Amino acid sequence: MSCADTKHQDDMTELESLYQMVNMLDYPLDDKNSEIYKKAVLVCQQQLANDGCAHLPNLIREDKIELIREQSEAVSHLANFHENKVNPYATEGNPELSESHPVNRFQTFSNGFVAKDLMPESMIIKKLYANTIFQSFIADCLGKDKIYEYADPIAGLVINVNPENTTLPWHYDTNEFIVSLMILRPEEGGEFQYSPGIRQPGDENYEEVQKILDGDLTKVKSLTLNTGDLQLFMGRFSIHRVAPAKGKRLSTLFGYAEKPGMIGRIKRTKDVYGRVTDAHIEAEKQAREDGLAG
Repeated sequence: MSCADTKHQDDMTELESLYQMVNMLDYPLDDKNSEIYKKAVLVCQQQLANDGCAHLPNLIREDKIELIREQSEAVSHLANFHENKVNPYATEGNPELSESHPVNRFQTFSNGFVAKDLMPESMIIKKLYANTIFQSFIADCLGKDKIYEYADPIAGLVINVNPENTTLPWHYDTNEFIVSLMILRPEEGGEFQYSPGIRQPGDENYEEVQKILDGDLTKVKSLTLNTGDLQLFMGRFSIHRVAPAKGKRLSTLFGYAEKPGMIGRIKRTKDVYGRVTDAHIEAEKQAREDGLAG
């Protein structure tokens, strides 16, 4: 079989797999020229331009939502759970700054994450994460030519496990954007809360961050996600959290990056996953180009 034939076969396999996972009537990811596709992309781009957060309801086929939940529940016991005190930047504090400064504001972090390397290849979310047609759609929504799978061997694809009485406090993400899928919505609460573009490269905007940490939610937006909904979020620049909830909450985080080779920081990786790899140690030697904390 020639290389061209092999590629064609792989493309067909990916497409067939996509039809088994995605609501292709509302999101025809295989037809970039269709008006429905163009509209979905345009709506996403407009939402991201407005406040850095895009919501794609009912992306997953309704008859696959329960299977995704079951597969995720089956590995949820592998989540690394820990309770820790973290600041929004996942960095050490600074004794030269006041106790009220955001860098010295440590909040309780208590929930779990199932790492990518602990998930079976047969899981739907793992197949969706690696699907290049799906990746191309996400890139179009982000207005990028191409996106790359997160090179982090642990954090590229994770399941966030939030049992009741656990917290995911105010924080920034390591990479510029994140793609998340709601797997299990809690009984009450658990909204996604964020302050759009509160910081930019070269400007941490500590004053406004401090207001939020003090409880001023004037500039905070709230989004309720239902099971099967996809979210695109510019988490590198918008401080965010999951609001307190009643009942269990499960979501999947798809780690993509604009450039290849993105790997998380050692401290944050240890805090969240309880372990690091040689890849993290090597990546730590490289400075982040945007100069932002965390």
